[in-house]
Parts: sequence; structure tokens; C-alpha cells
Amino acid sequence: MPRGKSSPPSDWDLAKQLALALPGVEVGTSYGTPALRVKKKFIARLWEDGETLVLKLDFDRREALLQADPEVFFTTPHYDGYPSVLIRLPKIDPARLEELLEEAWAIAAPKRLRAGR
Repeated sequence: MPRGKSSPPSDWDLAKQLALALPGVEVGTSYGTPALRVKKKFIARLWEDGETLVLKLDFDRREALLQADPEVFFTTPHYDGYPSVLIRLPKIDPARLEELLEEAWAIAAPKRLRAGR
């Protein structure tokens, strides 16, 4: 790579950058993988494959996403009882990812943070 040029951010780096723009979001770990939280409440984590995001949403939203775009959104039997959807990061449009991260943030963020947005 030419000197002074940087490589484009990885899919996880982009997700992290989008989430960190939201009030109170911090990077941590969950199940040994990088994770995003707001005031210690889980929003998302990088799945063990390094290309999938586990995103906490409500069950209705998860089902709508699974039906609308199974190339991008999926789940596994492990997540059947959890309000989370799996996102193939290389396949999602950054603007859509930003929107979904904002939804997950709004679910987890305390009222005080949401009111200031």
C-alpha cells in the first residue's frame, strides 16, 4: 500500500465507528469477542467468524429482517430464544447498518440518553 494511504476500515471497524457515534456507547467484550454496549447494556458483538454481527433487537423486528433479506440477516437455533439477529457484515449497506445500530442503541440506552438525542 502506498505510504500515507490507509486501508478501508474492516466491516467490524465500520460497525464500531457507527456505534461509537451514539451517546454512551463503549467497546468491550462478550463471549471473548469484541462487543458494543451502552451503559453496560449489550447492543452487539462480533461473532466468532469475524464477519457476522450479533445485534440485539426485539423479536418482531428480527422476524421482519429475516423475512425481508435472508442474504444479509439470519439466525441459528442458539438464538431462537433471544431477541437478536445475525448480520453478514460484508453484505449489509452501511446506511442500513447505521439505522439498525441506532435501533439497538434506543432499546438499550437509558431514557436520559435517549432524551438528549
